[in-house]
This record gives sequence, C-alpha cells and structure tokens, in this order.
Amino acid sequence: MEILVITIHVLACIFLITVILLQSGHEGMGVIFGGGSSSMFGSTGAGGLLVKITAGLAAVFLITSLTYNVLTGNKTAGGDSVMMSKPAATAPAPEAAKQPGVTFKDTEQGKKSE
Repeated sequence: MEILVITIHVLACIFLITVILLQSGHEGMGVIFGGGSSSMFGSTGAGGLLVKITAGLAAVFLITSLTYNVLTGNKTAGGDSVMMSKPAATAPAPEAAKQPGVTFKDTEQGKKSE
C-alpha cells in the first residue's frame, strides 16, 4: 500500500511541476491592453484549464502526503531505547598499548650537529 501511495505522490509531483511551469506569468501592463497574445494557448491563455488542473494535482499531492504519513507514522519498536541502555563495562587498556608508537629525537641535538 505504501508503494502505491508513494508512486501516486511522485507522479503528482512531476505533473504539478509541469503544469505550474506551463502557466505564463503576468507580463505587466501589456496583458491588460491585449499584448499577451503570444502565449501557447491563445490571447486569453489557458487560465481556467491550467488552474483547475493545478488545483486537482495539489489536492492529490496533499492527500497522498497525509496518507503516507498515516501509513508510516507511530511505529514504535518493542523494548527499551538504545539511549537508555547502559553499555557493558570494559577493562582498561594494558600499559603497553598506551605508549605512543612514534618517538621523536631531541631537536636541540639536531641543531648542534649542523
């Protein structure tokens, strides 16, 4: 069921983006005086059709978002939390392991020999 809801949600997202990008923005005062006749859908545009499609796809987007949230929400694991559990006590490292692996020569001797 979750896969079906996600599939419809992704398709609604893609179509919603496409329909929004198809809508033309207002070009300013030229639209008022009939200067917007060069749009793809004619001089009046496709305002009614694209607005209805956008509203429908937005509703599908909202419904699938809420449905997926209901399907996947409030799933609690049985048992204690990982943050509440106490780790097992470990023994301290032996002294040999605490010594550094790299030793440096005395820098004062190096300066005197040069």
